[in-house]
Amino acid sequence: VAKASQQGASKEDRSVFHGKSERDYAGRSWLEPPKHLKKRNNQCYVPKRLVHTWSGHSKGVNAIRFFPGSGHLLLSASLDTKIKIWDVNDSGKCMRTYMGHHKAVRDICFSNDGRKFLSTGYDKNVKLWDTETGQVIRTLSSGKMLGYCVKFHPDDNKQNMVLCGSADKKIYQFDTETGDIVQEYNEHLGAVNSITFVDENRRFVTSSDDKTLRVWDFGIPVQIKYIADPSMHSMPAVAVNPSGTHLVGQSLDNTVCIFAVGNKFRMNRKRVFRGHNTAGYACQLNFSPDGRFLISGDGEGRCFFWDWKTSRTFRKMKCHDGVCMGAEWHPLETSKVATCGWDGLIKYWD
Repeated sequence: VAKASQQGASKEDRSVFHGKSERDYAGRSWLEPPKHLKKRNNQCYVPKRLVHTWSGHSKGVNAIRFFPGSGHLLLSASLDTKIKIWDVNDSGKCMRTYMGHHKAVRDICFSNDGRKFLSTGYDKNVKLWDTETGQVIRTLSSGKMLGYCVKFHPDDNKQNMVLCGSADKKIYQFDTETGDIVQEYNEHLGAVNSITFVDENRRFVTSSDDKTLRVWDFGIPVQIKYIADPSMHSMPAVAVNPSGTHLVGQSLDNTVCIFAVGNKFRMNRKRVFRGHNTAGYACQLNFSPDGRFLISGDGEGRCFFWDWKTSRTFRKMKCHDGVCMGAEWHPLETSKVATCGWDGLIKYWD
């Protein structure tokens, strides 16, 4: 039965290329970053105006990810079951559509070189895609577990290791070369919402509906730290700052909590970020590349920019009708931010 279902799954996976041609006059793939992309300055500025809107998804967009390093492409996962990749710099068009999930896509993650990405959907499939050709390299879990979050191991030599946090309270570690589950991390008492690597990628932190954070050594299925507190709420989204010293968690009481990373992993009670209204939504958090600003969407379609040092709201912009789910800072352009929302639009701000 399992074989038949896997064969059936591979029949449905398809992908459409929308650009002019997959290779340019010099034979370079459409995926390759343009040569002239360089970081101009290190200081980040908060954007002020809308410069582009990518529309093409027929339902809300759950997650967006810039192409690693260069940011010349933007990958988006939507509730309309499709994953699309968009041109950021030149034409602003959709370059490719990946169709393999038959329910809404929940999370996506690029590999370090951007040539592959992972997706997980509500159809209980976790798929590893080839970004360039649109083929599914492997379906990691077909119909067994509902994955809420999916991550590649950030080290270049461990790109075959994939972590997937599931609704059945476990974190599964897959080896993409064989497709096997090589490790299960089972301590949480509720669905696992996020996975964040810390401490030079030797450890990772998971958040869950059980209102705790748990810290694990990678590869060892015993938690080494358990962070719980009567005042803590469930944290559907967690981010780590660029220097790796602090974690922030999107808390469902409309605040963003801060945790110091290190031997102690303590919650910083003196500082929280407030002002936005995210209760009930897993709005994603992100940092500017220089770590000066923290950004988050909120349930009313706004995008908030907080000053990291002072915890004050630096700017808030109305970005979407409905929920603003994700906000990502461009890795090279220091004042450009992309946001996505449940109105089905992806917007680019400068």
